[in-house]
Amino acid sequence: MNSAEFALDPRLAADTRLVVSLSLCDVLLTDDARYAWLVLVPRRRAMTEVTELSDQDQATLWREMSHVAVALRAAVPCEKINIGALGNIVRQLHVHVIARNTGDAAWPGPVWGHGKATAYASSRREALIAQLRKMLTT
Repeated sequence: MNSAEFALDPRLAADTRLVVSLSLCDVLLTDDARYAWLVLVPRRRAMTEVTELSDQDQATLWREMSHVAVALRAAVPCEKINIGALGNIVRQLHVHVIARNTGDAAWPGPVWGHGKATAYASSRREALIAQLRKMLTT
């Protein structure tokens, strides 16, 4: 599919910053300093479910998701990596990869809908994006 046909959902665009574009997915950092939280968005138009992707794209998504999870764990030491594709509010296909630690703001529950997001200080956000970008492109 032509990537020119792809457009990021405005709600994702408002809450995230681009880290890097991989072969299938854009990797976005959620602007909530309470959690190290990445979102992978396959650049495919009108997709809502992983099962709508071709077999090749599903395999690529799995590889990219694993690559991102390993990089996130290395960049932000954590006890657990949570991975989920909910899409109940934002229907555009996207996968969350979130570093979790005992005692974080939502522990042990899910991060969705828990409290109010705390934006990163811009210097911290840019440093984390640079670190992740380097890890994900080498």
